[in-house]
Amino acid sequence: MTDSQQPVLTVKNLEVKVGSTELIKRINFEIYPGEIFALVGESGSGKSLTSLAVMRLLAEALRVTAGENVLNGQNLFALPENKMQQVRGKQVAMIFQEPMTSLNPVMKVGDQVAEVLREHLGLSGKQAKQKVVDLFIEVGIPDAEARFDWYPHQLSGGQKQRVMIAMALACEPDVLIADEPTTALDVTIQAQVLNLLKKIRDERGLSILFITHDMGVVNEMADTVAVMKQGEIVEKAEKAHFFTDPQHPYTQKLLADSVPKHDFKVQSDAQTLLQLNDLKVHFPIKKGIFQ
Repeated sequence: MTDSQQPVLTVKNLEVKVGSTELIKRINFEIYPGEIFALVGESGSGKSLTSLAVMRLLAEALRVTAGENVLNGQNLFALPENKMQQVRGKQVAMIFQEPMTSLNPVMKVGDQVAEVLREHLGLSGKQAKQKVVDLFIEVGIPDAEARFDWYPHQLSGGQKQRVMIAMALACEPDVLIADEPTTALDVTIQAQVLNLLKKIRDERGLSILFITHDMGVVNEMADTVAVMKQGEIVEKAEKAHFFTDPQHPYTQKLLADSVPKHDFKVQSDAQTLLQLNDLKVHFPIKKGIFQ
């Protein structure tokens, strides 16, 4: 980023309470165009709650009691809900940790993405379908036109998450919030989804608020990192400084805990514990019912 750039999203003094208990404690951060901003911390630190507050999707018992949430110069906390519905999905969109719970199980995945396009962009059914197919191709869903008519249970976990990414990108938002988007996926698919998100960032220039507890993912994805602990941001730094010169004791602990505790390298003079030579396994095949 340059000094002349203005942030696309600014969160100022955000406070969230349940009753009189503070859950988010006057946090501040900015996200710039094309930036991947990682919000990290252990479970219960408040990072997912922060993302829901930004989207104005908090449960009824939770309240934003202070702060501003400024997207492209507009404070989203000041908007009536009908106006916020126009912003949500169009200017800022979100993908969640578990795609199966985010998709309607009895509705074709293509129709679910097309619904977003009709709602926000007013596209006809034919226009929306073609746009969805194009999005499916962009996010790497094979045989995109046929997959339009598939139901969520017919897709793999990685393909379902790609559908959710396509849905989030449908209206070309300025900010994408990704809340632990790869946690439910196996390692190989996780890497593919992370690479896809970086590719989309590079091609579209959108900003990403990336929520995670995984330091390996932070190292792979982030430009800037903020660390949350018990509802507070305790450290914020560019990625290079974050990993090489962490300042806060909690950050130092997170990084230390993410390093493998054991050295599994085999020493050249190590004692052999088990050795197999010329092992053969034979499975006799019965040729008749009673043999």
